[in-house]
Amino acid sequence: MEKYSIPLGSIVNELKLEKVYVPDNFDEILVTKKEVNRPGLQLVGFFDHFDNGRIQIMGKVEYHYLLELSHEERKKSLTDFFSHGVLAFVVSTGLDIFPELLEAAQMYDTPILRSSYTTSEIMGALISSLNVHLAERMTRHGVFVECYGEGILILGDSGIGKSETAIELVKRGHRLIADDAVEIKKVSSKTLVGSAPELIRHYVELRGIGIVDVRRIFGMGAVKLTEKIDMIINLEPWQEGKFYERVGLDTEYTNIMGIDIPTTTIPVRPGRNLAIVIEIAAMNNRQKKMGYNTAVEFNKKLMGQLADDSNR
Repeated sequence: MEKYSIPLGSIVNELKLEKVYVPDNFDEILVTKKEVNRPGLQLVGFFDHFDNGRIQIMGKVEYHYLLELSHEERKKSLTDFFSHGVLAFVVSTGLDIFPELLEAAQMYDTPILRSSYTTSEIMGALISSLNVHLAERMTRHGVFVECYGEGILILGDSGIGKSETAIELVKRGHRLIADDAVEIKKVSSKTLVGSAPELIRHYVELRGIGIVDVRRIFGMGAVKLTEKIDMIINLEPWQEGKFYERVGLDTEYTNIMGIDIPTTTIPVRPGRNLAIVIEIAAMNNRQKKMGYNTAVEFNKKLMGQLADDSNR
C-alpha cells in the first residue's frame, strides 16, 4: 500500500499551533502516521510497542505527573523519552512548558508545539485532519456532482454523456465537484470523499465545444471542492432485451477500497432526460437513508392486496 505524507508545518498552520521550539530542519519533517499518542507509559519508562512516528500529545494527566517529580527525575524522564526519536510533541490546554522539556527537545531536535484547546479537542482535530491528508486514495474516471445534498459519482464509457449530464444538473441548481477524473479518499472505515485534481478543478470538457470553466460561467455556487460519495450511478447504452430494475427492491453495491456504495445502473438512449433521472435517484437514496424505502412499501401493499384477493 502506498504511503502518503504531509509536512508537519502544514498541520501546524491548519490547526494554528504555537511554535514553542522548532529545529532547523522543521520544514523537512513529514508526518506519515494518522494515529496520535499520549505518552503516559513512556514517561514512566515503558517503551515496548512505542511508535515514535506518531505525534505525541501531553495533556493535564501527563503534565501533573511530571509536575510531582523532582527536577532530576523530570529531566531523566523527558530525556529518555526524547532520546527515542519523537517526531513532534504537542502540549495541550495552553499548559506551561517545563524547562526540562524544552532542554530535552533542543537536545534531540524535536519540535515543541502548543495549543489552547483541551486534550480531547486537539486530539480530535489532529486525527480528523490526518485521516484526510493521509487517507488511502485512488482515481476513477467519471463525473462527481452534489445533487440535493447527495454526492453522486457518475461512471460510464467515454462519450456516453456524463459531462453533459453534469452541466444540465448544474443548470438545475446542483454543484459540480469533478469532471473526467475523480480523486477518491478513504477518510474513515465508512466514508469515501471525492474531489477533483487541482489542475482540472471546476472545468468540464464538452465534445464539440471544448473546455468550459463552470465556476466562471455559472458562479461560485455551482461548484464544490469535496463531497462524501453517497451513491454511484453507472450510465450504459440501452440494450434491447436486457433486464433493468423496474421496482428497486434489490440494491446493488460497488466496493471501493473496502466500502460498499449503493449503485444504480441507468440505461441511456435518445429521449431520456438523465438529469431528471439522477435527481430522482438522489432523492430516493436520501429517502432510504432516512428510513423509507418506496420499493419495500410498494411491495408490502402489493402483497397485502394479493392476500386480500386470495381470501375473497
